[in-house]
Amino acid sequence: MSASPAVEDRPGRLLQKVLWLALAAGASTSPWTFAGQQRGRVLRARTDMVTILASVTDASGRPMPDLTQDAFQLAEEGVPQKIEYFEAQTNRPLDLALMIDASLSTYKDLHFETDAAVHFIKQVMRPGDTMGVFEFSEAVERLADFSPNVSALEAAVRRVSPGAGTSIYDAIVLASGELKRRQETRRRAIVLVTDGGETTSISKFDDTRRAAVASGALLYTILIRPVKNEGGRNTAGEHALVTITDSVGGNMYILDDIGQIQGMFDRINRELRTQYLLGYYPAPEPPPGSDRHVKVEVAGDYIVRYRKEYMTPGQLR
Repeated sequence: MSASPAVEDRPGRLLQKVLWLALAAGASTSPWTFAGQQRGRVLRARTDMVTILASVTDASGRPMPDLTQDAFQLAEEGVPQKIEYFEAQTNRPLDLALMIDASLSTYKDLHFETDAAVHFIKQVMRPGDTMGVFEFSEAVERLADFSPNVSALEAAVRRVSPGAGTSIYDAIVLASGELKRRQETRRRAIVLVTDGGETTSISKFDDTRRAAVASGALLYTILIRPVKNEGGRNTAGEHALVTITDSVGGNMYILDDIGQIQGMFDRINRELRTQYLLGYYPAPEPPPGSDRHVKVEVAGDYIVRYRKEYMTPGQLR
C-alpha cells in the first residue's frame, strides 16, 4: 500500500472525514488517495483506512447498544492503534449470501430450514439491502441473484431440493467471491445453514479461509447437529467453521433441536443490526501482500466478535 501525505490543515481534515463515509464495512483497506484543489494547492486525503465491524453482546448473547468510542481499544500486530472513526449501530446497507445445506443428511429437516429462512428474509431485509440465495450439496447452485426483492428471495428458498454430499468449503469460497465483488461501501455477511459434515468440496481448508478473509465478509453459521455424540458424526466441517469464524468475525449457533432454528435466525438479525464500525490508519504502515492481525477489546464484561485478520494488497499502486 502506497504512502500518502497527511492532511495538515483543518479544511483538509474535513475533507478526510467526508471520505471516511465512503469506506468499506468489514476489515478492508482502500489503497488510493484523493486529490482536490483548494486555494491553488493540491490536498491529498489518506483513504488507506482499515475498518472493522464489531458486535458486542453480554454473556447471554444480548446485543449491547449505545456504547461510546472510549469503551473500545484496538491494536494491530500488538501495536495500539488510534481509532479515527467510530459509528455506533451502523445502518450501512448490507449484502447477504444465504447458503443452505441441501445434502441428504439434512433432508428430514429441510422444510424447517426453509420455513425459518423465509422468515429470516422478511426480518433482515431493509431498504438498500440485497441478498443472494444458494443451495449446496455435492455442488453449489445459485437460486437467486443478489436482489432486494423479498418475494423472489422467498421463492428461491422454497426451491431448495436435496442432493448428495456436502461441499461446505466450496460454498464459502463461492459466497466469498460473490461478496468481494459487491460495492466496498456496503457491509457483507455469509449466513450458512448446515449440519457441518464436509464431504465433497474441491476447495481446501486453507484456500477457503483465505477467501473468506479476503472477502471482508462476516460468517454466521447455524449448525444443525443430527447426532449429539461427536464420535458419531463427521466433524471436519464443524471444526473448520470454528476456525474460519474466529478469523473473519461473525458467530456460530449450534442447534441440538431443529425447533431452535427460528430463534437462531432472529439472533443473527439482531446482531447484524447492532454493530459498531471502527476505523483506523495502521501505524506503522503494513507491508504490501501481508496478513495482518487485529485485536479489539471493550471495557466491561462483554463478548466482542470482529474480524481478526485482513490482507493488504499484494502490490504497491
